[in-house]
Parts: sequence; structure tokens; C-alpha cells
Amino acid sequence: MTNGILPLYKPRGLTSFDCVAKIRKLYQTRKVGHSGTLDPNVDGVLPICIGNATKVVQFLVASGKEYQGSITLGFATTTEDLDGEEVDRQAITTPFTTDEIDAALAKMTGSITQIPPMFSAVKVNGRRLYDYARHGETVERTKRQIEITKFVQREAATYDAATQTQTIYFTVACSKGTYVRTLAVDVGKQLGVPAVMSDLTRLKSGGFTLDQTVTFEQIAASVEAGTAGDLLAPIDIALSEYPQVALTAAQWDRVKNGAFITADEGQQIDPDANTIVALTYQDSIKCLYSYREKEQRYKPLKMFSVN
Repeated sequence: MTNGILPLYKPRGLTSFDCVAKIRKLYQTRKVGHSGTLDPNVDGVLPICIGNATKVVQFLVASGKEYQGSITLGFATTTEDLDGEEVDRQAITTPFTTDEIDAALAKMTGSITQIPPMFSAVKVNGRRLYDYARHGETVERTKRQIEITKFVQREAATYDAATQTQTIYFTVACSKGTYVRTLAVDVGKQLGVPAVMSDLTRLKSGGFTLDQTVTFEQIAASVEAGTAGDLLAPIDIALSEYPQVALTAAQWDRVKNGAFITADEGQQIDPDANTIVALTYQDSIKCLYSYREKEQRYKPLKMFSVN
């Protein structure tokens, strides 16, 4: 069975589920999952887990993301991007300066609170928010804490005198669960004008960058050539943040049956600083173990392979 992580380039016009469906056909397996939804009008890095690699989806989802895109000041929409209906417009008669824009982005950096937009896949009372929105309903949404580690201009903003709008070009690095559309709207609020996210590309996700991705055309060609497996990265990439403990053959015989390991077998890794460790055998990550202080032992958290 094929196992690994496919660093897919998701084109615009497809949903993340569309991408999963296409990969299932290409790799002829049902065991496929993606690591974080991208809106249809967003392109970029979408890691796809195939086979046993679906066990690491949650770890890929938890990784930080990086995007580049643009924010247009001067009008707002129902969806916070260009897909929605316009609901507000305010002419920008005097363009904002670079310093004013930098200050607005800086205020959105660090640990901030965000409310998911109504046009999103978050569930409230068993229904997706976008389902409420499409029926003209608004419901209370739980605030979430997110981390913005970088939010900067990547080139000078431009002003369109004909439409009296201004466009900001940005790069942002953020934690999981961040809605960049909402960030765009909030930048507008910082500047006192309506705003929308007018363009977005995901540059990095799950440890993969845009230049590492492969297109559907490349995948199809590899399937035809019988080399589709060569496009897959090992699951170790998704687990690179965890300290590794190399097991002996005797230890692996115990671990693959779910045995605990002692703190001493953790090879001097500080359990207080690293409650989760990756156990390897023959240079391959086999499982994650978590430290339980009460027992002073590491216990199984997630098994990836017993072979």
C-alpha cells in the first residue's frame, strides 16, 4: 500500500475535498486526507496524507502556516473576500502612508483574538457557519486565540484613483485556525475603512514550501510512468518538531506491542520540556510517546508502524 505525504499545489477553483477526491482516483486508494482546508479561491501548499500517513493529519494541521496576498481598502463584502456581495464602500481619497499601514499590521501581530467569519466551515450546534450565512442567519461564534508571528508588507501599496481604493501586499505567518480573510477586515478596522482580502496564496504548511509542491499534471504523469510513489515524503516530516529517541531492537520489540518506556530510556530528554517524543527504529519514526509524570514513564500516544 502507498504511504506518505504528498505536497500538493492546490489550484484555484477547487475545494480541498475536490483535491482529496482527485488524489484518491490517481493513487487508487480511499485512505486519503488533507491537512487544513483552503478556500476554493486560494491556491498554494496543501499537504495530502495517503495510506498510513493519514495518522499524522492532526500534526500537520497543528503546524504554522505562511501566506502572501493582498488586502483592498475601500469596500467590504459578506464573505470578507471578493466572492461575496458588497455590503459597504468608503472612498479612499487620501492613500495611507507606508508607516500607517506598517503600524496597522503591527497591531495585528502577536497573540490576538479572532471571531470566525460567518462564511466558514466552523460548526455551531451541528451546522456549518456558511449554512447559516446562506440562509441569512447570524449566530454567536466562539472567540479563538491565534498567534501571528509575522505580518508585513512585501511591496509598496498601490492606489487606484478611478475606484478610490488602495491595495496592500502582505506576507503573514500564523498559527492554525487563523482566518486571513478576517485579518484583512481587521486591518481595515485599524485604519478606519472597510476592507477585503483580495488575493491569497499559501506559501508554507506542514513543513512544506511552495517550491516543493507538485501539480495534478505532474502527479498524473508520474502515475503513467509508475513513479507516483516517488512524489511522497515520509511521515517524519510532519513530526520534525518532536525530539527523537532511537530504539534498540529489543526496545522496539516491546514498543511495537505498546509497552511503556522509562524516563531513562528517553536518553536524557527532559520530560518537563518535551512531554512528547518520537521513537525511531532503523532511522524511521515508528510512534509518538507522551510522558506521564505520575508513572514517570512514557506511554503510547500514536502508533504509525509496527513493521
